[in-house]
Amino acid sequence: MVESAYIHTPFCKSKCKYCSFVSFADFSLKEEYLLALDKEICVRYKGEVLKTLYIGGGTPSLLDVEELRAIAGRFGISRDTEFTLECNPEDVTTDFFYGAKSFGVNRISMGCQTFDDGVLKLIGRRHSSKKVEEAVKIAQNSGFENVSLDFIYGLPEQSEKIFISDLARAVELGVQHISLYGLKIDEGCFFYNNPPAGLPDDEAQAKMYLSAVSFLTENGFEHYEISNFSKPGFSSRHNTNYWNNDFYYGFGEAAHGYGDGIRYSNETSILKYIQNPTEHKEEHALSLREELEEEIFLGFRRMCGVNVAEIERKFGIDFEKKYSKILEKYVDSGHLRKTPEGYALTLDGVLVSNYILADFLE
Repeated sequence: MVESAYIHTPFCKSKCKYCSFVSFADFSLKEEYLLALDKEICVRYKGEVLKTLYIGGGTPSLLDVEELRAIAGRFGISRDTEFTLECNPEDVTTDFFYGAKSFGVNRISMGCQTFDDGVLKLIGRRHSSKKVEEAVKIAQNSGFENVSLDFIYGLPEQSEKIFISDLARAVELGVQHISLYGLKIDEGCFFYNNPPAGLPDDEAQAKMYLSAVSFLTENGFEHYEISNFSKPGFSSRHNTNYWNNDFYYGFGEAAHGYGDGIRYSNETSILKYIQNPTEHKEEHALSLREELEEEIFLGFRRMCGVNVAEIERKFGIDFEKKYSKILEKYVDSGHLRKTPEGYALTLDGVLVSNYILADFLE
């Protein structure tokens, strides 16, 4: 059964210089897009009561409350549903947050990236550090008790000291969840063709990450996934559904979903999506080998690691026998550790996780 859904809203006022995601600053197609999105949901959604609902982007907070309410109204949710809405700090008001609460939103996720105003300008963010603090306080004063902030490390002119200072301000604000992402400059973003000066190298990025892990755990946050930290009881249930390799709907242009062993993706062209929103651009039925590899790959993203008994139940294999050489190699090197349930990456292992996980691929 599918019990999670992601909805993509692709509109942004402007493109950040590091962003290669599918988003558009042209709002002329917004009404047509929302009609197409509604059509897709009506055709594809089977009416399950969802455990998690996530409206992301792009910038969902550029939609007005009634537009968001109409999207949410298509889904079955309960008091127990984790309902996340992504917001940009410069877009939100008290009325907006009260409106969001009225149709079931109970978790707010905001892109901060850094509290350093100089770095914010370098990367093309439209908000100031003060605006982030104001937005968090507005959310809290509107009754939201589950607020998450996203940060990027490895930004131009960003030092380890600046990064830890950013996290200290987040802790002071009393947020419940923090996500950390190392800067990646992919084809399609401004920085790809215009490399910025002052980029920290890989070693500096690694030091930033390790310092962040130490700082956040010392301040009461649980490191539950490679990039994610939460106060006890506030881990992202929606994202955990991904890492548990469970099914989920993906609605909207460029959205991805997974159900009945099939991974699918929608059109990345907004015009093509509007013309035919109910047909997936691509569908791929996973082989048993691919399902196993994904189970391992996603499981190792969790700091608790993979559950050997669960993998053996699902796939009918002797995990430790099948992967004995790989497990021995990385346990001996200090990159994997044995847990009561199976195996997990150490912090040293996290830093080279792509190389380790590649060894599990046949």
